Amino acid sequence: MTKIIALRTRLLLMLFAGLVLTACTDAAPKNGGDILVLGDSVMAWNGTDEQSIGDVMGKVLNRQVVDKSVPGAKFSNDSPLFSAIGFDIRQQYPGGRWNWVVMDGGANDLGFNDCKCGACTPVVDRLIAPDAHSGDIPTFIEGLRRTGAQVLWMGYYAGNGKGSFEGCRDDLVLMERRIARYAAHTSGVTFLDAENVIDRTDPTMFASDNTHPSAKASNLIGTYLAKAISARDNRSH
Repeated sequence: MTKIIALRTRLLLMLFAGLVLTACTDAAPKNGGDILVLGDSVMAWNGTDEQSIGDVMGKVLNRQVVDKSVPGAKFSNDSPLFSAIGFDIRQQYPGGRWNWVVMDGGANDLGFNDCKCGACTPVVDRLIAPDAHSGDIPTFIEGLRRTGAQVLWMGYYAGNGKGSFEGCRDDLVLMERRIARYAAHTSGVTFLDAENVIDRTDPTMFASDNTHPSAKASNLIGTYLAKAISARDNRSH
């Protein structure tokens, strides 16, 4: 019960933070741009200090990055009101043509659903089915690919065992294994796991809530993603 109350409290805080941040997220050029970032609080964290994952990517690449990520966002949000202000990751997409779309998502779909990080396989199946080719996530990515954008999906890092979403770990692993399979068989789609650069035993990798990335972790992840984008762009030249 204590964990459920803590999770609900965190949701309210994220919703409040998201409402504030939606008013000051980067304005997207009308016809698109270079790199677009969509996602939830893991992407957005440290943004007020210009040290979010998207901020780091822009600095490393010396390229324009527009970040539309919102704390508390689900990938698929059933509320029209919350979806309209960025709490549905799909609705964060502003339209236009982008060279890259970098995104994450899914944790809040599990944590803030009726299953509450428990038996959430049906939620995972809705996001991406066992065949790894259907569901909300592949459908959205396919729409982005039709615009010409390359898509990079960032997998979540493993928590330190003290954060709010520890119970979601098994379902997040299941979801991301499917996304990785989908990316491996889909042209122009890349899956990269933030876990590859985050040491869960290092306390300096986590913010004070033990869930979100510290500025140090955002820097490591942003640099990792930026290098992957640079490498893939160079191969196409």
